[in-house]
Amino acid sequence: ELGKRQMKGSGSMISFGLKRGFEGAKKLMNNVHLALLAVSLGGIETLIQHPASMTHAKVSKDDKQKAGITDDLIRVSVGIEDSKDIIEDLKQGLEKV
Repeated sequence: ELGKRQMKGSGSMISFGLKRGFEGAKKLMNNVHLALLAVSLGGIETLIQHPASMTHAKVSKDDKQKAGITDDLIRVSVGIEDSKDIIEDLKQGLEKV
């Protein structure tokens, strides 16, 4: 009930791969300004991360591949900022990749 009264919609997590692989992923993460480079902190801010080198860094390459965690994979936890601001931040970051 509280969530229905306070929120317009639900949160979201998206993931996508970049043609430029790990180098492209690093470039994107270094060029976004709104999204924070961090793993899930249980907060409300938009976060961006590279699972292969962050949350799954100690997992073997074979196990990462089996789980679909590749060097080009980026994960974005969408926060409560204005959606237009989030889209613009990702767009300008992707333009630099």
